[in-house]
Amino acid sequence: MTSSSGQPEAVASDGRRGNWRAVLVTLLMTVGWIVLAGRLIQLQGAQRESHHSRVTRQSTFTELVPARPGEILDRNGNVLAMTVTRESLYAVPAEIEDPEEFVWSIASAVDINADELFERLQEHSDRQFVWVRRRLSEVEAERVRRLALPPETWGFRREYLRQYPQGRFASHVLGMRDIDNNGHGGLEQSLNDHIRGLDGVRVLSRDARGAVVEVASARSRSPQHGKTVVTALDLMIQIRTEELLQELAAKWKPLGACAIVMEPRSGEILGMGSVPAFNPNRPAAVPPDAWRNLAISAVFEPGSTFKPFIVGWAMRQGKLSADENIPCFSGAYRMGPRVLHDHHPYVKLSVEDVLVKSSNIGMARIGERLGVEELYHATAAFGFGRRTGIELPGEVDGLVRPLDRWDQYSVGSIPMGQELAVTPLQLITAHAALAGDGRLVRPRILAEAADLTAHAAPLKAIETVDVPQAVDSEIVDSDTAQWIVRHPMKQVVERGTGKRARIQGMSIFGKTGTAQKMDPETGGYSNSRHICSFICGAPAENPQLVVLVMVDEPTSPGLHYGGTVAAPTATELLQYSIQRLPKTTRRARVTPEHDLPPSMPRDLPDGAGGW
Repeated sequence: MTSSSGQPEAVASDGRRGNWRAVLVTLLMTVGWIVLAGRLIQLQGAQRESHHSRVTRQSTFTELVPARPGEILDRNGNVLAMTVTRESLYAVPAEIEDPEEFVWSIASAVDINADELFERLQEHSDRQFVWVRRRLSEVEAERVRRLALPPETWGFRREYLRQYPQGRFASHVLGMRDIDNNGHGGLEQSLNDHIRGLDGVRVLSRDARGAVVEVASARSRSPQHGKTVVTALDLMIQIRTEELLQELAAKWKPLGACAIVMEPRSGEILGMGSVPAFNPNRPAAVPPDAWRNLAISAVFEPGSTFKPFIVGWAMRQGKLSADENIPCFSGAYRMGPRVLHDHHPYVKLSVEDVLVKSSNIGMARIGERLGVEELYHATAAFGFGRRTGIELPGEVDGLVRPLDRWDQYSVGSIPMGQELAVTPLQLITAHAALAGDGRLVRPRILAEAADLTAHAAPLKAIETVDVPQAVDSEIVDSDTAQWIVRHPMKQVVERGTGKRARIQGMSIFGKTGTAQKMDPETGGYSNSRHICSFICGAPAENPQLVVLVMVDEPTSPGLHYGGTVAAPTATELLQYSIQRLPKTTRRARVTPEHDLPPSMPRDLPDGAGGW
């Protein structure tokens, strides 16, 4: 019994233990599979998220949102430079299935080089962006739209086009902006950061249909549009300045000429012109010599226009009085190894007549009283040998040799306006000091009282050079300055070398200048190449304006004197500007009208813009 009954009991016990083992193994395997499945799900989710992030990064791209350059205005609010909007055409090479067909379609609507575009599309076939043609006219843009090309293969970007509604007028003052909104020359260059603004950035992506959509991103920023600049120019005076220069150039056929109109006490420039000129709306057609602003970059010996400064300095130093006479030695005077001559054999001249008759001998005698050091100090005090600091690029220093290179020869040459080279702007600024009661001011092309606060940030760091002399500094006392202007310089026009400048009913002061140019072959002065100039202002009793005209190498034989060539133009410009002055005292205010949003451009006709 025991043996037969004990075996089944043992077998049953082993079976129960086996069942429990199977259950346990199954349970453990199930838990393991659950854990493994959960981990796989977790990993797949993370990978999908990582992959999505990577795809998102790969499918997004950035686009610059151009800032709109600010306007440039004259003192009365007339627009000199403005910005309009244009459509710029681009292609998406990666989406173009048949580049050849695409190119010929575009070429039927837009003036492009088809072969060149095809090569660029082939070269950049994996790219999402290639320029086709920038700043299309409205007619061209509409022709492209009518092509009905696949929308994922092309698009328009709205860009800004700089336009100069006055054409060539004030071109040297304004300069121009290129296709990428960089300023070149004039205020466009010197105030580039102020006018240009700061481009914005958009982050874009293509959706499943290939359409471009904007996505939110910390990398995005709005553009900061450029600021408006108000100049001291008066548009009507500027136009007349350049018209008269063109007439002068047609008559005398010089290498170049320039003219400046300045308020003597403020230093504000109401007109500044240079020929040859250019149209900034047509930069590709500009000859190389036309870019140069002669008013700030031409250098020449000032000749007799320099003489009033030496007379004024000698009177300031107590070396000369207005009521004395200067011996002139009957028209010939030996100074060391050379003999100076006058055009007429004067025995002696009053100080006034030394300037009226433009006596070289009389000036040399005054130079002897001053000596080398005082002559050097006079030259420096009136601002020669260094830039004036006007807010324009390209200004040069002129040429004044160091004092240790001056000698006794200089004592006779400097008072006659030789042995130094000046710019037209330096010369008119120094004469403005005499007209402004003896105070030297810095010339300004920007309006002194312009409202640059409401819609245009205040200008800062606009000065192109650190000018050593103090601004608004007294060079000679007011009595001396007034005497020079009201007496000898007024008499130059009444009975001296500037008689061609007389205007009925207007009290004008002036000074002629004629200088021989250097002959590069001989190293001496040329007898056939001259620079002539005329400086004038009115009214003599209380000068409101000063005008300078400089002419480089007038070609008519024997007619090269400042009183003949430059004086008529200068006085006609002075007369016009004086009559215009009461109408030009209003200052421009920068208003919302001058800061129109991009959707409200003030367009000129198609094709009127540059680049």
